[in-house]
Amino acid sequence: MSSTESTAVRRTALDALHRSLGATMTDFAGWDMPLRYGSERDEHHAVRTRAGLFDLSHMGEITVSGPQAAELLNFALVGDLAAVGTGRARYTMICRADGGILDDLIVYRLAGNEYMVVANASNAQVVLDALGERSAGFDAEVRDDRDAYALIAVQGPQSPGILKSLTDADLDGLKYYAGLPGAVAGVPALIARTGYTGEDGFELFVKPEHAVELWQALTEAGEGVGLVPCGLSCRDTLRLEAGMPLYGHELSTSLTPFDAGLGRVVKFQKEGDFVGREALAAAAARAEEKPPRVLVGLVAEGRRVPRAGYKVVAGGEVIGEVTSGAPSPTLGKPIAMAYVDAAHAAPGTQGVGVDIRGAHEPYEVVALPFYRREK
Repeated sequence: MSSTESTAVRRTALDALHRSLGATMTDFAGWDMPLRYGSERDEHHAVRTRAGLFDLSHMGEITVSGPQAAELLNFALVGDLAAVGTGRARYTMICRADGGILDDLIVYRLAGNEYMVVANASNAQVVLDALGERSAGFDAEVRDDRDAYALIAVQGPQSPGILKSLTDADLDGLKYYAGLPGAVAGVPALIARTGYTGEDGFELFVKPEHAVELWQALTEAGEGVGLVPCGLSCRDTLRLEAGMPLYGHELSTSLTPFDAGLGRVVKFQKEGDFVGREALAAAAARAEEKPPRVLVGLVAEGRRVPRAGYKVVAGGEVIGEVTSGAPSPTLGKPIAMAYVDAAHAAPGTQGVGVDIRGAHEPYEVVALPFYRREK
């Protein structure tokens, strides 16, 4: 890849369609992506009450296959991927040798010896490079499949009905964090019951040349139930309300999974060594002895919106830092996620504020998530 190609903004297979819908586009991790089509608040409410349609083709798909694919992933990642059944998916992480989080991932086991690793757009090359380096000595292939897929998500309470009208696949039998091959509107797809909104929904992996056809079929199928196209802006407020971490905000190389309160994804009991095991064991012991800062929810008493990097204060002392903040369309108030000292992490803790341009705005500490859908 030449230097000019590497700096060019990438466009998804749905780019022309987004523009025809009047989307406001933005550069996100080197991709030109729709930020919003109209009102981000309306898009947010549509996903919570009806359904929303997202282009997620910027995500990074990496295929790991071969006789030792499971062994390679168990060595390269912190989870036990060998224990994942065919057709199921697992949330996991890839860490550095020092335990710092390189990325959080969803890994699908497509067949006995074939897995698909889905990385965040901003980290896809880092993850691909790390898996390639860590594959040395394993009878397994690591393949960059970022150009082989477009990814379309339909999320919200009406999404099962919309999809059922377009496929004969067994959606009722499809569990959360599982995927199955099937045709949607005649388009071959991997249908995954996953998402990043806190709602029921599906992510559809298809060939890029089928993306426009599938988007249009989903749009038509959803017309009667209020489906709308949705951009990255409401995707962020939806995931924030659902208490879902975003790499670069709640997760980074300066944090281990134990620092992030996600130590449960590290499976020390799996067979063999894995990258970061020693450092992560030490991090786990430290967390037991002296709890690290805790990721909590903060709900504003006023109207001022906290942003990433703002200091959390109590009694005149800095006790933490905001990682993500935005107005919550569902709660009707500004909300934030923040890492705070354990002494101030209990829901209902009084006297906590956020330093917003020198003023200490009062906030209530709450348990995450802010929003949980009714089952």
